[in-house]
Amino acid sequence: MKGDPLTDILSLTSARCAEVGILIAGGSWALRFPPPQKIKFVAVLKGNCWLTFKDESTPLQVKTGDVFVLPAERAYLLASDLNAPQADGLKIFAGATGKIAKVGIGDEFFAVGAHIALDPERGGLLSEALPPLLHVSGNSSEATAMRWLLDQLVKEFVADKAGAMLASNQLAQLLCIQTIRSYLEASGSGTAGWLRALGDKRIAPALRLMHREPARAWRLDELAKEVAMSRTSFAVRFKKIAGVAPLTYLLNLRMRFAEQGLREGSRSVSELGLSLGYTTESAFSNAFKRTTGVAPKRYQSIFARMDRSTSRKGDRGSNSSNLRLTAVRKELHAR
Repeated sequence: MKGDPLTDILSLTSARCAEVGILIAGGSWALRFPPPQKIKFVAVLKGNCWLTFKDESTPLQVKTGDVFVLPAERAYLLASDLNAPQADGLKIFAGATGKIAKVGIGDEFFAVGAHIALDPERGGLLSEALPPLLHVSGNSSEATAMRWLLDQLVKEFVADKAGAMLASNQLAQLLCIQTIRSYLEASGSGTAGWLRALGDKRIAPALRLMHREPARAWRLDELAKEVAMSRTSFAVRFKKIAGVAPLTYLLNLRMRFAEQGLREGSRSVSELGLSLGYTTESAFSNAFKRTTGVAPKRYQSIFARMDRSTSRKGDRGSNSSNLRLTAVRKELHAR
């Protein structure tokens, strides 16, 4: 609970850079890619190409300095020539040396790509809040701020130094965060949700207050006063932009923190409930069960059992974590 909604959501969804790769291309080329299972991030450092999707007829030209993010699971095509024979992009990268793929003739085009992995259980909090395509032009002030990160990312990626892979992954993650920030700065009307609310100057301060003090028994009039709005105007605007009423947002936020705390298992159910503003364990348990459909102790025990099972098998890393979450979800739904 850091008080910063974007930081909290990135933490709740366990957003992390899972893979970084470089594409060097020249001449006439085209690469098709299936829908990415993770958030796809691409920064063009040199040259230009076309980006298009099966469900859209108008291609987008991405140029030097441009950055784009694909949160939605849509197949896409990158090409210097839309009429060129299409190669399988995944196969090209699978056969690449050191995650540096080369296609065509020459090196007029140079791009860095990354996959941002999300918690399979809570990843939708981020991926579903983003637009199908997030594009930041290289001519914008936001892209200018990314250039140092891009330069450092390439240097780390090609360097044969200790910790280079970890450094490049973290730089790619920072670039993705900066791209989301750019979207927030430029966002206008769009699908209702927490991300759109975070970009609204009237509503964002209320979100930050709730994230900073989720345990506080916020009243609607208190939140409205904090953002200098009338109670009615604030309630109407918040629901229109965030998609839910203010106090419903607060309840949902508490439950997301509760799920995270129960999965970590570092505190008892009563301690966790108290930290989220519930004066008794029964009040917390009732709220959690109403929202999630399962009692907090059962939720916690299932994760603890799965952790013991994976520890005995020696499983480590994100793949085992994903499998554990899938197993938990199946057990909860089968109750």
